Amino acid sequence: MENPKKTTTESFKITGNWETQSKELKSKFSQLTDADLKFETGKENDLLKRVETRLNKNREEVINIIKKGQPKAV
Repeated sequence: MENPKKTTTESFKITGNWETQSKELKSKFSQLTDADLKFETGKENDLLKRVETRLNKNREEVINIIKKGQPKAV
């Protein structure tokens, strides 16, 4: 039997304007700080780990939260 919930083990990439997205995340999750949301290209995993820790959520939940704020692919 197949598990319908896909696990996210592939690499995660930030798309769109991160500055705008991070401001939206901060407004939704007041416990996030600028330091938590600091993003450097190629260091997506570091960002995810900081947000996971601050929000007390797992990787898949954090990726889904961030993806909701990213522009839709055409």
